[in-house]
Amino acid sequence: MERRLAAILVADMVGYTRRMERDEAGTLDALTAHIDGTVATLINRHHGRIVKLMGDGILASFTSAADAVSCAVEWQQSPMEEPDPLLFRIGINLGDILMQEDDVFGSGVNLASRLEQLAPPGGVLVSDAVYRVVGNRISVVWEDAGTHTIKNIAEPVRAWRIGGAEQAQPDAKPAATPRKATIAVLPLHSLSDDPEQAFFSDGIAEDIITGLSRFRTLQVVSRNASFRFKTRETDPAEIAAEVGADYLVIGSVRKAGSRVRISVQLAEASTGSQLWSERYDRELEDILSVQDEVARNIVAVLPGRVQHNVADRSSQKPADEMKAYELMLRSKALRDGLNARDTAKARALLERAIALDPSIARSYMYLSDTYVIDLWLGLAGSDASDHILHIARKGAALDNQDVYIQDQLGFAYLCAGLWDEANAQFEKTLSQIENEAESMAWCGYAFLLLGRHEKAREVVSQAMRLDPLHPPSIDWIMGQIEFFCGNYEEAIGFLMGEARLNSLAAAFVAASYAHLGRQFEAAAALQEFIAERYDEFGSRGIEVPKDNLSSLARGYESMWRCRDDFEVLATGLHKAGLPV
Repeated sequence: MERRLAAILVADMVGYTRRMERDEAGTLDALTAHIDGTVATLINRHHGRIVKLMGDGILASFTSAADAVSCAVEWQQSPMEEPDPLLFRIGINLGDILMQEDDVFGSGVNLASRLEQLAPPGGVLVSDAVYRVVGNRISVVWEDAGTHTIKNIAEPVRAWRIGGAEQAQPDAKPAATPRKATIAVLPLHSLSDDPEQAFFSDGIAEDIITGLSRFRTLQVVSRNASFRFKTRETDPAEIAAEVGADYLVIGSVRKAGSRVRISVQLAEASTGSQLWSERYDRELEDILSVQDEVARNIVAVLPGRVQHNVADRSSQKPADEMKAYELMLRSKALRDGLNARDTAKARALLERAIALDPSIARSYMYLSDTYVIDLWLGLAGSDASDHILHIARKGAALDNQDVYIQDQLGFAYLCAGLWDEANAQFEKTLSQIENEAESMAWCGYAFLLLGRHEKAREVVSQAMRLDPLHPPSIDWIMGQIEFFCGNYEEAIGFLMGEARLNSLAAAFVAASYAHLGRQFEAAAALQEFIAERYDEFGSRGIEVPKDNLSSLARGYESMWRCRDDFEVLATGLHKAGLPV
């Protein structure tokens, strides 16, 4: 390798992924024409050379830092006649580089790349080394951009911004900050030279991208954008920065004889921390069938892991610092608790989310659901059913393709006692579900409430297979299904631990013990039920009722279409010792 001092310019197009999603061919044509025409001419005129093109960006080297800065300023000030002109960030550093076979490496190159990521849209950011060398030799306004701690650079780096450059394109608008968490699925690394296996690994990644694109709470980087890195050895953090991803899906495929092993991980881009990983070992009797099965399983798990991570990080912020999307996901995490206190907190966050951004359909869905939970627990007002249906319809009007919102519309019909409409709605929703395990499970719960016990078990069992890491709420559902199927031991098993989400779970545990004739355990569970029920009423400032079935089970009886279902629960609680 040859070592030399050089000025490195790294430029990257702003909003590339957004434009590619909108118009791939047009974006590529405009970018290619701009680089081959304007940019290449400028670099050549300022005695530089293009080292390499990097998808939506470029890396160039100059023997003079002044030439590099002059080129960057002229680049950013070059007029573009298009109605939606291209916008770039540029970073420049001066330092030792290593050259090998017309490529460049080293910390000097890495720092230029990091400065580019910190530059404003349409702007130029340079290292202190460049500023000290160039100084007043160029007629520009220098603005101190402060010091920055940069990954893989030991000391804090001071940077300078060229004032006015970011206003060079007054008609250009910076890309809006994505409202949703953005996830990029990288090509799975094939650990074999077998062309068939490479086709198989690419097929899985493509199927994952397609499947994830169905989820309304995620922004998925297009295949063309993420597959650009298939033949490049690039640090995952740099890939995430280049495509604007918050999360990366990476993995590998290894074939051994008639078996294949697929390993997949989900990582948070900013920290590199692994949020989820799984390994799939399969027989390769039908390669396309295996591809479909594995992709389906992965897609069922990933959105929940991303949503949980966003909600967990958002919970560390004050509510007034959260954005509407974060508020929505944080409230969803609270709503999943299915208890009175967390439901009240979720409702307050959702009302704030809707005030910030009334266009997010799921905010209305979860808001409607907080009233559903209150109605079932006997904590809602007399007009709750009308309120639930009104809010659910608002969500459906904004997005009538989201199966989770269709689910909620069904529960609104249930709460209004429109049983036939609810049954039709859930059948329709179930027919549209592909990989949404949670939505599938709630369809199953609806079938239980409609008296279709075996249908409920079939649907929820499938959801649990799809997402083995499902939230406790799905165990809460399955515990009730087993109860009404007469499997009291299984019901207790599902409703222990994290699935003891509210007083209803405690009621089923007490009733299950009583139906099994285990009176001592039934009595103890009954006391837990009473304590939880009192806490629910107290948390809303409602007068504590008497310790009898009619008062403590207020709201429960409205949940089931078949009165006989409620009677099985009521009989169990009475056997456990609760007076009528």
